[in-house]
Amino acid sequence: MNAVKPIVSAAELADALAGSNPPVLLDIRYRLGGPHGRPEYESGHIPGAVFVDLDAELAGTPGAGGRHPLPDPDMFAAVMRRAGVSAGSSVVVYDADRGWAAARAWWLLRWTGHRAVRVLDGGLAAWNGPLESAIPDPAEGDFTAAPGALPLLSADAAAELARSGLLLDARAGERYRGEVEPIDAVAGHIPGAVSAPTTENLDEEGRFLPAPRLAARFSALGAGEPGGEVGVYCGSGVSAAQQAVALELAGFTPALYAGSWSEWSRDPARPVATGPGQG
Repeated sequence: MNAVKPIVSAAELADALAGSNPPVLLDIRYRLGGPHGRPEYESGHIPGAVFVDLDAELAGTPGAGGRHPLPDPDMFAAVMRRAGVSAGSSVVVYDADRGWAAARAWWLLRWTGHRAVRVLDGGLAAWNGPLESAIPDPAEGDFTAAPGALPLLSADAAAELARSGLLLDARAGERYRGEVEPIDAVAGHIPGAVSAPTTENLDEEGRFLPAPRLAARFSALGAGEPGGEVGVYCGSGVSAAQQAVALELAGFTPALYAGSWSEWSRDPARPVATGPGQG
């Protein structure tokens, strides 16, 4: 599999699983406010996939840093080792809901220095191969975390980028505008941020749009030439990771504000904009 492209098709995954050096598979099924993904995983998953719990294993303790702050890198590395990830492993991550949770695992692996990781394009719905209920027991991997391989924004850096460059808000448009806020205490967006819902990165089947269409989308939103810095945030740093995948496909270098709106809105000193304009 290509070492750079951040997604893999179901057909490419099937070929890789049938090869002599199959990838490590991680099942990251998760729905915000919905039932836990583990029972769905146990009822049927891609053969060999290991379940990873987003709340418990891909995030730290909720608090001032937001609802899904980044996990401790060493604890995250231990989770990946238990799942069978080694320094030389190829990894494929998938979920069953728009690629948000899978992209969180993709971003964390990339941020901690593991380049050979991809998101299954279209998620579990795109997989037309067999499913199994057997729970795998992979050999312990040797992965160690070296955080810093991808750009990360603090709240102050996100505020500055919204003023001086391009900061994309990956949430639904009505949340950006402050018309509704079903999760966090304050409605609105970071002043200067541009609305860019993640739903517009995908086609009708839930697959990422072709790279040229994504590049055109982000350019129309104000991105410069491919390779330039663009920042992205969402509610708690999960769906924004899917936007980071789309940006990388389009040729940009995305920086993630991991604390996102759930961190920003907890600080009463931080300004809030509402309405369709950037504010």
